[in-house]
Amino acid sequence: MNRTEQYERLAEILKQKNDVLSELEALTWVEVLWEDFETTLARAGEPYPGEAKSFQYVVQQIDAYGPQLHLFQTKNEKFKHLMSQRDIH
Repeated sequence: MNRTEQYERLAEILKQKNDVLSELEALTWVEVLWEDFETTLARAGEPYPGEAKSFQYVVQQIDAYGPQLHLFQTKNEKFKHLMSQRDIH
């Protein structure tokens, strides 16, 4: 499975946990969680453990926070687009 397919599978898993998110929002959340995991490891100087570990990490985040992701609020410009279609600012 290539990365795009992994993102799509993860977005499906997220949509099962949170039916408030649109398909595009779910896919965006998956990409943000994946990128955040990779960036955090890189900043810490840790070796990249591979896509399987990234996939597992995102599944863990979805299990823990997926049902509430539509409630996410931030002032961080990097994440504001995730709330652009919702009036929760």
